[in-house]
Amino acid sequence: VQLAESGGGLVQAGRSLRLSCAASGSIFRFNAMGWYRQAPGKQRELVAVIRRGGITNYADSVKGRFTISRDDAKNTLYLQMISLKPEDTGVYYCASGDVVGGTFIAGGYWGQGTQVTVSS
Repeated sequence: VQLAESGGGLVQAGRSLRLSCAASGSIFRFNAMGWYRQAPGKQRELVAVIRRGGITNYADSVKGRFTISRDDAKNTLYLQMISLKPEDTGVYYCASGDVVGGTFIAGGYWGQGTQVTVSS
């Protein structure tokens, strides 16, 4: 399975973007999927997770602004982002994985990433 992100771009603070992660095969097989981001000079951080049953978790920095969803029929993962801030800037990656002991563990499938840049 290959994952391909899209939907990134340059936006002003306060605006919205929706990222998509299209899979070349079924994502139903994945117990969970997540979105990560990596800002310049910083470590990659997990921002949102969704389990097969629809349970979601978010990093505190994005709660109330980001919404993760998955459409298993379309084999696509989404990340709706509103009220964007300059600190949301980074490369966003989707990944397959599982939740073990309450922690998302990324598995073997990652996308190439899509750049999100938020200007002030």
